[in-house]
Parts: sequence; C-alpha cells; structure tokens
Amino acid sequence: MPRRRTEPVVGRAALAAWRTDPSSLPDRRTAVRFTLEELAEVAPGNSVEVRVPPDGAVQAVQGPRHTRGTPPNVVETDPQTWLELVTGALAWDDAVRDGRVHASGERASLVDWLPLQAARPRP
Repeated sequence: MPRRRTEPVVGRAALAAWRTDPSSLPDRRTAVRFTLEELAEVAPGNSVEVRVPPDGAVQAVQGPRHTRGTPPNVVETDPQTWLELVTGALAWDDAVRDGRVHASGERASLVDWLPLQAARPRP
C-alpha cells in the first residue's frame, strides 16, 4: 500500500476550504492528493491508474499488476471533476457520459468506491 503523505486532518481541512473557495490552488492540490491517497487505501491494488493532472496520480484497485508502459486501465479527469466525484457532488456515470472522465480498460470504473467516506463533510 502506498505511504500516506497527507495527514487526514490536513486533507479534510483542504476539502472544506475547497468547498468554500474552489479557486484556491493550494487547497485544491492538497484535497486532490489526499483523496487520491484515500482511494488507494480503500481500493488497494495496482490494476487501475487514476490520473488527476496536474495534481496527482495513484494506482488502485485489485487485479493484475501493471509494471511497464501505458497501463491497461486508466481513469483521467481534471481536479474540479475529481473533487466533485469524491465528495458526491457528481455521479460517476454522469461524469463519464458528459466526457468529464476518461476511463479506459475493463476495470476502469470507480463507481464502487465513490464518493469517498473521507470526503464527506464533518460536523
């Protein structure tokens, strides 16, 4: 499992700040990295590469391990869409249908893991 680099308290604070001000680049970047790390924790594996350029990427989901070249299963989206997906503001199927998410490969669906529990607002 990848080593978590973003403390959960810091990641949740960045998500809360992003909800208040989506234009804050530092908060957005921290929120994206935190949620990518969270996805890797709740869906461990190496069969799907999830890319959110320019903020981060992670390998997740159990299955055949990818080691060289272009991964067979890739999910790519922009930071705004990613954060909307992980927080539940946007549904996976809607994002794919609207072309906001590019998913290739038979395992390249994250519908079973999104939205992320860690991305829910805390009272």
